[in-house]
This record gives sequence, C-alpha cells and structure tokens, in this order.
Amino acid sequence: MINFLHSFLPSAVLISIGPLTIYWYGLFLVLAITAGIITAQLLARWQQINPEKIIDLSLWLVIAGIFGARIYEIFLELPYYYQHPVNIFKIWEGGLAIHGSIIAGAVALYLFARHHRLPSIKLAAIIVPALALGQAIGRWGNWFNQELFGRPTSLPWGIPIALENRPWLYLFNDFFHPTFLYESLGCFLIFIILIYLSYRWRANLDTCRNIILINIYLLAYASLRLALEFIKVDITPMLGNWRWPQVISALIIIFSTTWLIKTFKK
Repeated sequence: MINFLHSFLPSAVLISIGPLTIYWYGLFLVLAITAGIITAQLLARWQQINPEKIIDLSLWLVIAGIFGARIYEIFLELPYYYQHPVNIFKIWEGGLAIHGSIIAGAVALYLFARHHRLPSIKLAAIIVPALALGQAIGRWGNWFNQELFGRPTSLPWGIPIALENRPWLYLFNDFFHPTFLYESLGCFLIFIILIYLSYRWRANLDTCRNIILINIYLLAYASLRLALEFIKVDITPMLGNWRWPQVISALIIIFSTTWLIKTFKK
C-alpha cells in the first residue's frame, strides 16, 4: 500500500465516454453518502427511531451539506472564484469544505427534527458516526483530484503531485504528505469508537449518552483537523498565524467542551 501511494499518480477522471465524464471525486462522494445512510439506518434502530425517517433526513442533509460545503469553500478561495465565477458550479472537480457541510447539516437536522417532531439530540447521535464514516471514504476523492495535500516529505508514504498542482514554492519537490490519508484514517478511527459506544450503550441511549457521542465526534474531528492544518499548503484565509479552518476547529472544540461541562454538571 505504501509503495502504491508513493509511486501512483492518480487521474481525476474515472471514465470518459463521449460527452459523459465520471470523476473519482463524484464516485467517492456517492460511496460516502451511501455508506453513511446505511450506517445511520442501523443506528436508528438502536435509538428506536423509524429507519425510514433516515431516508427523508438524508435528503435534507445531502442538499444542505453540499450547499454549505460549497459556500464555505467559495469563502475560503474567494479571490480564485471571483476570477473564475463559472467554476463555482463545478463541484465534481472538488472544493467541498467539510466545516461548511457540518454547520449547514446541523441547521438542516434541527429544522427536520422540529418539522417531524423528533428529538434532535437522538438524530444527531445517529448521524455523527455515519458522518465520520462518510468523511473517511470521501477524503479519497481529494487524492484523485490532487488537492489538500501537505508539505513536502521524504517519508516512504509521501505521494507524488503533478507539477501543475504544486504551489509555486514547492515546484521542485516531488513528494508530499498525504493529508487525505491521515484524515481518512483519523475519521475511520472516530467512526469505530462511536459505533462501539453506540452498540455498547444501545439498551440505554439516554440524552446524556447521546450528547457524549455527539461531542466525541466534535472534539475528535476538530482536534484532528486542527493538527493537520499545520502541514497543509493550500491557500486559505488567515487570522494572525492561524489558518481559517484551524480557527473554526478551535471554536468547535470550545463549544463542545462547554456543552460537555454543562451536561455533566446537570
């Protein structure tokens, strides 16, 4: 696997037949959504919620998530999209920021819960393991698009990046940190932890335990993303010496920690 990562230069296109072009990024996005829905339906049974509701909720989350992720990405790369406005609509080429997806998805979940008179905390506890699994799968699309990679490295699992995709500072470096892989493995570990706890607590998944599940995801993913941003080289807005995704991750950690403290006090 290490040798494969180190020597294989991926192409963004999976298959092209006449005017029809299918991209690897789109394939992994579909696989991520499918795996997430299947996982969420399983968890819904443990939470005594009709799995059919998950299908309805998934539609809300997918639309809100893609829209939020794209808006957030446009904000991060505003100078580029100002010069290339047509590319705003080319989501198959990448450019979906997960922080925007999480925020928009949380709003959609809350509205869905109110509309259907379902407990939003239960729904969120169902969704976060599915989201972690979806992220673990979806990050592989970034590899095929050759985006969101890290700094140059001489490690044996460093990945080659085509010359046209390298920042000008690193034109003479051939191998870079596979941050997509680090994040994918981290998200899969979060998924395993959440599934294990959900299964172990399935007979008594009360509000407190559901809040713990939600905040394990928030704290773990925000910490993972905060750490990985230190080695990424893509251009992003800065706040002082902090990259914008690090700022958002830090705010999520503060929010999650505060929520947990209030929950345990109660």
